[in-house]
Amino acid sequence: MRNADFLDVEHYPTITFKMKNYKKTAEGYTAVGDLTLHGVTKEITLGGQYNGATKDPLGNTRAGFSAEGKLNRKDFGMVWNKTLDSGGLVVGDEVQIRLDVECIKTKP
Repeated sequence: MRNADFLDVEHYPTITFKMKNYKKTAEGYTAVGDLTLHGVTKEITLGGQYNGATKDPLGNTRAGFSAEGKLNRKDFGMVWNKTLDSGGLVVGDEVQIRLDVECIKTKP
């Protein structure tokens, strides 16, 4: 997955998500933002949860979040595939995204 046919990490070593907005929903939260992957930026929507906040042993406030979504890899320029002898394809187009994020509140 790291090679030039897929993520091409030599040329695109990072994946970024820049949140534009979010809203509270009955299920948790929905976040909309720009995902940059494989040198292409597209707007995506992620469904997420706030997992709580706590103080760590050093007195820092930490908060946890999780989010999920999916995208079509071809929308980001990853088009390689191969047909199997049985007629199917080696790689599907849909990619599942799962994020587990921990944030530390900055001190004034």
